[in-house]
Amino acid sequence: MDQSFGVKPFCFDTEFAANIPRPDGPLSEDSLEVSALRAEMEAMRAEHGATVERVRNEAYLEGLAQARAEREQAVLAALDALQAEWEEFVDGREAVIEHLRNEACELARTIGEALAARALVDAPVEAIDEAIGHVLSQIARGQEVLIVVNPELAKQVEERVEGRQSQDRRRLNLVVQSDDTIPSGDAHLRWDGGGLTLDAKARAQTVFTELEALGAAGFRSRAG
Repeated sequence: MDQSFGVKPFCFDTEFAANIPRPDGPLSEDSLEVSALRAEMEAMRAEHGATVERVRNEAYLEGLAQARAEREQAVLAALDALQAEWEEFVDGREAVIEHLRNEACELARTIGEALAARALVDAPVEAIDEAIGHVLSQIARGQEVLIVVNPELAKQVEERVEGRQSQDRRRLNLVVQSDDTIPSGDAHLRWDGGGLTLDAKARAQTVFTELEALGAAGFRSRAG
């Protein structure tokens, strides 16, 4: 077979130069254009980076300002809510205090009535006898004392007077008189130049007046 027209493998160098050698002579127009494009791309790349950085900074500052504004709004809203809750608490507190004050006045009224009337209602004779002893310690020896009581207590008071006379060396000039216009438990003690009245209602009123002086508002209306 004729080998003159046979296919033979093409031999070439498998190693390529790393850099294409530039001509030592003046640059061609194409080379200048490529260099200009490269410079423009570098400038655009630098400008793009600066723009991205500027936009990032502006976005950060805008986000920071918005976050601060939202925080201020949240703080103001929280302060408004706190103020509203405080006002509600104050109103409720005043209502509770007023309720407790009223309850305390009612309790004090009950206690005052009990203390003022106990001696004259639960043990009227003992209260009258104590009043007689107080009067005897203030007046001259032998001075007459008129003791006016309700007829229901006259006998018991006379017995107390007799008991005092039996235990006292001096002559006690004590006269017991009945008067049905005097409430049972009350008594009027009269002597020359003075007098003493045992009145449960008056004692209660005295207690109420003292409570009013201590700040028990509205107590007189309850007592009356």
